[in-house]
Amino acid sequence: MFAFTITMLACKQEHPDSEFKPIQVKYPHTKQDTIVEDYFGQKIPDPYRWLEDDNSPETKAWVVEENKVTDEYLSQIPFQENIRKRLEKIWNYEKYSSPFKEGDYYYYFKNDGLQNQSVLYQSQGIKDEGTVFIDPNKFSEDGTTSLGGMEFNNDGKYLAYAISEGGSDWRKVFVMDVNTKELLNDKLEWVKFSSLAWRQDGFYYSRYPQPKGGDELSSKNEFHSLYYHKLGTSQADDQLIYVDKENPLRNVYATTSEDERFVIISTSESTSGNGLYFIDTEKDANKIVPVITDFNNDYNFIDNEGDELLVLTNDNAPLERLVMINTNNPSKETWTDIIPESKDALKGISLVGGKIFANYIHDASSLIKVFDSKGKFIQDLALPGIGTSGGVNGKKSDDTGFYSFTSFIRPNTIYSLNAENLNSEVFREPKVDFDSDAYETKQVWYSSKDGTKVPMFLTMKKGLKIDGERPTLLYGYGGFDISILPSFSISRLPILENDGIYAVANIRGGGEFGKEWHEAGTKERKQNVFDDFIAAAEKLIADGYTSSDRLAIQGGSNGGLLVGACMTQRPDLFKVAFPAVGVLDMLRYHKFTIGWAWAGDYGKSEDEEAFNYLIKYSPLQNIKPEKYPATLVTTADHDDRVVPAHSFKFIAELQKNQQGTNPTLIRIETSAGHGAGKPTSKQIEEAADILSFMFFNMNVRYPE
Repeated sequence: MFAFTITMLACKQEHPDSEFKPIQVKYPHTKQDTIVEDYFGQKIPDPYRWLEDDNSPETKAWVVEENKVTDEYLSQIPFQENIRKRLEKIWNYEKYSSPFKEGDYYYYFKNDGLQNQSVLYQSQGIKDEGTVFIDPNKFSEDGTTSLGGMEFNNDGKYLAYAISEGGSDWRKVFVMDVNTKELLNDKLEWVKFSSLAWRQDGFYYSRYPQPKGGDELSSKNEFHSLYYHKLGTSQADDQLIYVDKENPLRNVYATTSEDERFVIISTSESTSGNGLYFIDTEKDANKIVPVITDFNNDYNFIDNEGDELLVLTNDNAPLERLVMINTNNPSKETWTDIIPESKDALKGISLVGGKIFANYIHDASSLIKVFDSKGKFIQDLALPGIGTSGGVNGKKSDDTGFYSFTSFIRPNTIYSLNAENLNSEVFREPKVDFDSDAYETKQVWYSSKDGTKVPMFLTMKKGLKIDGERPTLLYGYGGFDISILPSFSISRLPILENDGIYAVANIRGGGEFGKEWHEAGTKERKQNVFDDFIAAAEKLIADGYTSSDRLAIQGGSNGGLLVGACMTQRPDLFKVAFPAVGVLDMLRYHKFTIGWAWAGDYGKSEDEEAFNYLIKYSPLQNIKPEKYPATLVTTADHDDRVVPAHSFKFIAELQKNQQGTNPTLIRIETSAGHGAGKPTSKQIEEAADILSFMFFNMNVRYPE
């Protein structure tokens, strides 16, 4: 099955003045089945369905052969090692999280530079260096087991924390005695998409039934259930709080108020919209009271004030508002606005020192407004510039809060905030081997195909020569109400240092401009997302920043779908494409793990109307004999969010249909998942491969 093809495909650069020696590629021959599906009278072949079985010997052998071809190609790029060394050097700086207080101690995460996982420290004082409390680097020898969530109980004496093995979404939960640092006997398994919400001597968590052996990374996740675990007991004795037996494709989560009086239960069918319920433990600890039972809007619980719940919602407010709900009469007619909807998208709320800190997005950049506890505006919080803040971190009774700030050219810096006078000062500032002052970010606006104005950030050297030949990486996402805001990424710096441009388009489908912006990129309107991204590329070329020979596109997950759709719709527009962990088979995405939950954005192929628009853009089904960009698909063997079968089938079809000389390769990471918790060592290796592939295929040399 895996005999190499006889034809030698010379992946030479198509740029006329190529200075690099072409790298020869021989692709493995991939078996094709005769499977054909009938969708409402249309016959759709699926010749590589056998690659959906990630446990089969055939698939595993295919993965080995594809990786062998990719590794051989990448190893021949003359400057790959130079890029890896540069990445390793600039990656090697201390990185800190905002500190937070639990019980008698302060905690913060720190990475010395090249540690695979960040370490949790504990200290007596806020400025003390402290001591190691949990070191996830010791979870496994290769650094692929990571901390996957944690929560202290109310008095800070116990910590429940989850671990992820090999990048999987599955979690195991353990409990630690904070004073002795010893683990209790408590151990929970088959936990997935779960919070850890303490109340009294136990906590709430969410899990699925144990999957069948061998299918845990690909089988459909159904009957998400909420449980309460009491310390010192077996998981088998945990109390079932909620499961919807009539609707197996619903998820359930819990959180508790800071005073532990209220248990807030959220249910969902997709990635946006949720139901809202509560348990008032002072009245009846077993009674679940419904507030919202449909999934038309989002409701995010912040905290309570006595009998009232503070909730952030886009119900009757596409850009969101903060409301107070009285639990004695929670009907919508009684809700009161604390912070009404404004012209900017409200994305987060913090309660610190008796004040409300509201985190807005203004033209795809952070804006923090300060209100008193009743919602009266006080002032804007002075931020260092255009960038992203994670919001103010602290508790209602704290007199000091902390917030982070980052931008495309500024690493994550931690600020302390006096909650009384609202003065800020730098608390921890990293030192990176990168001259931020030599670079700049500007925002440009452009018109999409239908005339919609879309913003895009461009980051480059100050005074960079704009000659239509700058190596440019265009990044996008465009889905699930997720906002792509300015952030510092080491993996982008070699582009900037090599006289290149990093561009980020804030396309529809995201959350930068609220609910309407998101919905404009969903279901039958999904083509708007691709049109926005294509228009961004055309803007870069029209304004003389780059050319099609020097333009690469990149996106992950839903962004992988974005790249896959754009490169199949406009293969002439891009020189290089990087679809990462992408949703690439839109006819079958919902049949694996949690894929069904994305139907709110995509629709399902079983519905004729949805099939008719899905088939028009689904990357896998729209590959045809064509000259495609140089493509490096990236995925991982433990990705149980977007299963690697998407990428496997896509690259097999692409290799069969590539008519040009550009390489079409796949990089399959082992012991890694969708991205969260990926060890530093693997991040550096992957970034070096991507950057060297990009420069080489653009005919751009990376300096010694």
